[in-house]
Amino acid sequence: MENGNQKLVEWLSIYSEFGDIMDDFTNTAELAQGSQKLPVLVIIEQHVLARTCILNILKRELTGFEIVEMATTSGLSWFSGRDIRLIALNVGDKEITDPAIEVSLAFLAEFCPKASVALLSNRDDEVTISAAMQRGVRGFFPKSIPVEVAIAGLRLVLAGGVYRPLPIVEQSGTSSLKALSEHLDVPEVSEIHEGNGATTLVPERTMVDLTPREQHVLEALQLGLPNKLIAVRLNLSENTVKMHIQRIMRKCSARNRTEAVLRWSRQLNGHAHLRVRSS
Repeated sequence: MENGNQKLVEWLSIYSEFGDIMDDFTNTAELAQGSQKLPVLVIIEQHVLARTCILNILKRELTGFEIVEMATTSGLSWFSGRDIRLIALNVGDKEITDPAIEVSLAFLAEFCPKASVALLSNRDDEVTISAAMQRGVRGFFPKSIPVEVAIAGLRLVLAGGVYRPLPIVEQSGTSSLKALSEHLDVPEVSEIHEGNGATTLVPERTMVDLTPREQHVLEALQLGLPNKLIAVRLNLSENTVKMHIQRIMRKCSARNRTEAVLRWSRQLNGHAHLRVRSS
């Protein structure tokens, strides 16, 4: 009798696990057959709690998309032929050079060549971020950033831009010139030693005549920060930030802040050489 009860428990356990697997397949299939006309945003995260939390936030903040979640990249097969705009993949503590991550990125590039790929990571070191961007990742989101910044960064990626955190600032509170220029794709600046002993930094040319404060605001815009966070970051009022953004858009001939960032980045990419100003 005791053996019979044990076998019954084993069969019930197997049936329960089988039912969970079938539920996963059913839920994914139902999602894939949902609103066929909407572009798709995909969240790939193996932990259910984290996955559903991200899903609920994005559904509230990013309208006009069908936002779906899955545990692994294999679930993408249900969305073959759909307009997948963005895939957010959580890589956890793994390095970008980890074979499993390399395989996942290669699969995403092959299966969804038109989709932008964003990585969620527990890491925020420069080596990991640079390695991700070199592999075509359009957004890198360490879990140390505020949710408002992450949402703004996702919007930037969806608009065709690239999001990544700024390099770590030094204790003085300023980024090194080289690190900052690499992050912003700014032409590297040379030191020009003048006859009176003074040193001048001379780029070949600038895209527009931005004031130092406008440059700071533009750097914050490239991070995808909303006006409120830019104001806090630069110790300005929100009205002053709005005024600077309007001036930046006018100088860049841009219709909105995202276009200003894209125009600025593209223009700077073409100005990689420096010249020495003759005295």
